Amino acid sequence: MHIGLIGLGRMGGNMSSRLRNAGIEVTGYDRNPETSQVATLADLVEALPAPRIVWVMVPSGAPTRATIEQLGELLSEGDLVIDGGNSHFSDDAQHAEMLAPKGIGYLDCGVSGGVWGLENGYGLMVGGEAKLVDTAMPIFEALCPPGPRDEGFVHAGAVGAGHYAKMVHNGIEYGLMQAYAEGYELLDAKDIVTDVHGCFKAWTRGTVVRSWLLDLLVKSLDEDPKLAEISGYVDDSGEGRWTIQEAIANAVATPVMTAALYARFVSRQDDSPAMKAVAALRQQFGGHPVHAAHAADAGPSSGSGSTH
Repeated sequence: MHIGLIGLGRMGGNMSSRLRNAGIEVTGYDRNPETSQVATLADLVEALPAPRIVWVMVPSGAPTRATIEQLGELLSEGDLVIDGGNSHFSDDAQHAEMLAPKGIGYLDCGVSGGVWGLENGYGLMVGGEAKLVDTAMPIFEALCPPGPRDEGFVHAGAVGAGHYAKMVHNGIEYGLMQAYAEGYELLDAKDIVTDVHGCFKAWTRGTVVRSWLLDLLVKSLDEDPKLAEISGYVDDSGEGRWTIQEAIANAVATPVMTAALYARFVSRQDDSPAMKAVAALRQQFGGHPVHAAHAADAGPSSGSGSTH
């Protein structure tokens, strides 16, 4: 099998290597000429045997939309486009509708595994028609971790279902990380606990809270036991916000994931305007003391965190 892959960054480049290691020929295109194997998208399409399969691995939103629009002009009936980026699930129906009149198939694929995917494999969540999933199955099997297929791959449903499942996956990820983080801070705050790092390491085998995320936290503590080299400022890439928006739209209570997202917003404030207001109110109604502000310590106000 021979496919095209657009976007050879950290994820796309590693996925390309894993596919090649599994015997799948990959022609890659990237805007960076030092990385790209062909000069243009037209050259990429020309290099592929028909019916063509092109995997898109570029930033969500306008870059993905523009790439798929270009492919719609270049590909032919019977070809297939797979969006493996972090697109919003609602974009998938529009992409599929854009390609359908030309007879070009479309699948959306949520991909989890990060920079470790090259070595360990990727968890894949796919949306679209079953016959198209079957066509692309050799690609999915090459990318998945070794072992039973259903432990690393799911055909989640119709177009959009793959990215929807990945969105919820990322919301869960937010909650898990926040729970570990709060446990870390609580252990670190207690004077009778003298080996916080050791506590987390001891949880990695045999306990009900063991997980790959816990393994990665232990790895971070191995490298920097007090996390002294890392700022507490935490970005969010957008999927957490989308998850909460969908929870509201479907009247599903998600207090853990919501609190985890809000904790990231708080992390970007050295001096919270909201808590200033609380302190002022406590002083006004109860005469409680307040701590004087120091100009040098003033941090950003709310809304200063970007998702980009």
